[in-house]
Amino acid sequence: MFAWEQCKLGDVFSFLKNSTLSRSELNYESGKFKYIHYGDILTKFGDITDTRNFSVPFVTTPEKVIRLEKYFLQNGDVVIADTAEDSMVGKVTEIQNPDPFPTVSGLHTIPIRPNKEFAAGFLGHYMNAPFYHDQLFKLMQGVKVLSLSKSAVIQTKINSPSYCEQRLISRMINLIDGTITLHEEKKRQLERLKSALLQKMFADESGYPVVRFEGFSDEWEERKLGDIAPLRGGFAFKSSKFRNTGVPIVRISNILSSGEVGGDFAYYDEQDKDDKYILPDKSAVLAMSGATTGKVAILSQTDYDKVYQNQRVGYFQPVDYIDYGFISTIVRSELFMMQLESVLVSGAQPNVSSEEIDSFNFMIPILVQEQQKIGQFFKQLDDTIALHQQKINNINSVKKSLLQKMFI
Repeated sequence: MFAWEQCKLGDVFSFLKNSTLSRSELNYESGKFKYIHYGDILTKFGDITDTRNFSVPFVTTPEKVIRLEKYFLQNGDVVIADTAEDSMVGKVTEIQNPDPFPTVSGLHTIPIRPNKEFAAGFLGHYMNAPFYHDQLFKLMQGVKVLSLSKSAVIQTKINSPSYCEQRLISRMINLIDGTITLHEEKKRQLERLKSALLQKMFADESGYPVVRFEGFSDEWEERKLGDIAPLRGGFAFKSSKFRNTGVPIVRISNILSSGEVGGDFAYYDEQDKDDKYILPDKSAVLAMSGATTGKVAILSQTDYDKVYQNQRVGYFQPVDYIDYGFISTIVRSELFMMQLESVLVSGAQPNVSSEEIDSFNFMIPILVQEQQKIGQFFKQLDDTIALHQQKINNINSVKKSLLQKMFI
C-alpha cells in the first residue's frame, strides 16, 4: 500500500481566464463554441462533463470569446463554481472531450488546469468528495449569497494516490454514476410517458378520451372537484404540545417538492384529538401555503397506525361513488396544475383556498369501474417511477459512503 501525496492546490494547478457571458447570450441549438455556466455546474452537471453533450450550451456571440483562445478548456481541466446561495459553492466539474467545440469557462467560475497528469475523472470525483469540499466551508464569504475567491481556493490541499490507483477509483465511481444515469433516464422516460397518457386517457371538451380501456364507451361528465372529492382542512395543532413520540402530524413542511410526504415529523399525544383529523392511508394531501404551495403528495402510513392532518394541509375526501385512485391521478396531473396557476396567490406567503380548489372542473367517467382501471394503471406507472427513484437514492447513498471512505 502506497501513501497518498499531499500538496497545495496552487502547487499543481494553473488558473485560467474565464468569460462573463450571461444566459441570454447562450443557446442550445448551434454555434462554434461551448460555455460552462456556473448554474449548470450547481444543478445539472456531474463530477465529469462531456462537452459534446446537448446539455452544454453554445455561445451565440462567438466574437466575445475568441479572444480567450489560449484559455479554451482541455481534457482534465476543472471548473469550480465560485458562487451559490448555499454550501454547494465550490462544486466542480472535470472537462472531457472539448473537441470539436472549443469550450470556455463562464461567469462565476474558477477554471484551473493541472500541471501534472491525473487519471481521467479522478479530480472531478475527488474535489466533489467531502474530504476536499469540507475545506472550502471556512473559506466561504457572504450571507445570502456565498462565494469563493482564487486566493481562498489556492490554500486548499489536494491528496492523490498513484496514477494506477487514481484510475481504478475513477473507473469504479464512473460505473456507479453510469448506473445512476441509467435509472434517471428510465425515470425521465416513464415521466414523459405518463404526461402523454394523461393527455390522451382523459376526456377533453368532447367528452371522450382519445385512448381508453376496452369495454368502455360512455361519454364522460364534467364535475366540480368539490362535488367528487372536496378539500378537507386540518386542525390547528398547538406547536407547544408537539412531542418527540406519539401520533405523527403531516404539516405543510412535510409535503416535499418531490411529491412525497416526508422530512421531520412533529408528534402529538394520541388521546388529545379525535379521529376526525386522521388521514387514511394513501391520502392525497395538498400544501395550501408555504414553499410547496399547490404541491400534492401521497401519504404512506406503513410505519404508523394513524397520522394527523395539520392546518393548511388539505385532504381530498372522495364521495362514495368516486374511486380514490382516480382522484389521486387527477390532482397530481397537469390538468390540476393548469387550474391551480389561475388561483395561486404568489409572494412571500403563497397560498390557495379550499373554496378555489373545490371549484376546479374535471371530466370524469360515469362508471366507477373505468375510474378504477385508470387509477390502477397510473398507480402502477407511479410505483415504477418511484422504484427507479428509490434505486437512484440507494445508489447515491452507496456512492456517498464510498466518497467518504476512499478519499483522504
